[in-house]
Amino acid sequence: MVKIRLRRMGAKKNPIYRIVVADSRYPRDGRFIELLGTYNPNTNPSEFKIDAERATAWIKDGAQPTDTVRALLKKAGVL
Repeated sequence: MVKIRLRRMGAKKNPIYRIVVADSRYPRDGRFIELLGTYNPNTNPSEFKIDAERATAWIKDGAQPTDTVRALLKKAGVL
């Protein structure tokens, strides 16, 4: 199954996430299919950038977003 999920980047205790499309069998920080955007929870308010057009295309093709990514997509107006 293909999922839209977060990939952890950044330093220890200072995470920055990339929003990626990946096969559910791949590790969290492993191989991915496509990069859709970024999410920085360290700023106040948190920053995120998402390619809404590509995210919509992946969801139409059957990709399932995780709960956190689903909330970010709702904030961005994609869902």
